[in-house]
Amino acid sequence: MPRKVLGIVGSYRKGGAIDTLVSEVLRAAGEAGAETTKIYLVDRRIEFCTNCRRCTQVRGPDPGPCLHNDDLAEILRAYRLSDGLVLGAPVNFFNLNALTRRFMERLVCFAYWPWESHGGPAMRSKAKTKSAVLVTSAAMPGPLIRWATGAVRALRITATTLGARPIATLAVGLMGDEERPSVPERALRRARAAGRRLAAP
Repeated sequence: MPRKVLGIVGSYRKGGAIDTLVSEVLRAAGEAGAETTKIYLVDRRIEFCTNCRRCTQVRGPDPGPCLHNDDLAEILRAYRLSDGLVLGAPVNFFNLNALTRRFMERLVCFAYWPWESHGGPAMRSKAKTKSAVLVTSAAMPGPLIRWATGAVRALRITATTLGARPIATLAVGLMGDEERPSVPERALRRARAAGRRLAAP
């Protein structure tokens, strides 16, 4: 059975740098035999987390139910059916953009945190059963993204919360000089290599 790879694009710009890189990872995975799907967060209705913690009260391995009746449950169902994840979002003001942070915050449902506890939240499962490729871009030079912004760390936390182990990170810089910047060929080659890794059994 072919591996299934889900791409989640957290950029506001379809066809932009993040979308291009995520698509390249998925294309290489598809050419290597994987079945691929792409979700644009900008097209989905994801409400803000209100920190009510209702979803954290139910014990068990599955994410707790949320009071919001929106598209998050559908996205998580698509993720559960996948073997690999490509998670992409740009840097806006030194961290991930608000669109992706909203999705990230809703993943508190993966934690068990009853009101009577005296500590912090506990992850429902620490198993990392899937592989993930993390993708981000910024106007600053690429080597600065990892230490001058919180984007890579936030993407890593998002992936590991979902139960995925990051196997590659693409942090592409100098993407702010044009409205539709061209992604460097070197970055595209790295994206294709990452896609082939995701498709491998």
